[in-house]
Amino acid sequence: MTLKYFIVDVFAEEKYQGNQLAVFMDTAKLTTEEMQSIALETNFAETTFIESSEKVKGGYNVRIFTPDTEVPFAGHPTLGTAFILSNYIEPKNNHLLMNYKVGQIPVTIAEDNTLFMTQVQPEFLGTISKTETSGILGIENHDIMDFPIQQVSTGLPFYIVPLKSLASLRKVAVNTPKYRALMNRSTEQEITPAFLSFCKEPYGEDHDLCCRMHYMENNQIVEDSATGSANGCLLSYLLKYSILESKQLELKVEQGYEINRPSLIYHKGELSEENYSIKIGGKVQLISEGSWYHED
Repeated sequence: MTLKYFIVDVFAEEKYQGNQLAVFMDTAKLTTEEMQSIALETNFAETTFIESSEKVKGGYNVRIFTPDTEVPFAGHPTLGTAFILSNYIEPKNNHLLMNYKVGQIPVTIAEDNTLFMTQVQPEFLGTISKTETSGILGIENHDIMDFPIQQVSTGLPFYIVPLKSLASLRKVAVNTPKYRALMNRSTEQEITPAFLSFCKEPYGEDHDLCCRMHYMENNQIVEDSATGSANGCLLSYLLKYSILESKQLELKVEQGYEINRPSLIYHKGELSEENYSIKIGGKVQLISEGSWYHED
């Protein structure tokens, strides 16, 4: 069996920025175990598998794998997969639907080729203290703003950590034993805890926020270069707590600068009578395409 595949950079204003993604086509015959093996081989943060070019309920069935597990939703895989579908399956369609375990996720493509996904309504989950958070992130209590450190989910859960300055954000260095202690208390969750820290001091003059995202994979702490799902949670958090003093936001958010993969993530959000409109977008760059040889 030969599979068509693509590599793209997502949330990338230029090539070799943003978050890398491998996208495989026509994968309905692959088993879950085979998809997992391929995702481990690519070893990107995520790899996606488009089941077929045929639609189901108006959308495309897509599965997302990290190197060690399948996840029900993720942001940069959604935009990267939609980019491939819009260029190779439906080049005249600027409105696509992705069928995931969390439900259908719509993606729209603007005239400037920016892709936006609409995320599901956020869930606001548990909180943890400043002291525990600062211990996990290797910072001080005074680095954290006076807002809750809360786990938010629009399909995947993330602890949102508001920091006072870019200097505080740059100090973040996860303490693995303290992270594990939190993880051991979270055994009821299928997804291990992840932290998105942000501040209102960006690197770029025309940008609005800067953020970093840390999680554990293969027993190691990983920093992600661009995280669409976490940014949806961040946007929900900003709206809920009026941190930017508005219930309607359009933002440009940086990520990945500390690991030399600068990314730019576009936010469009609104909160009206407890109903959230959460749209996360970015540009996608095609890097390569080819054939993947897989034994039947």
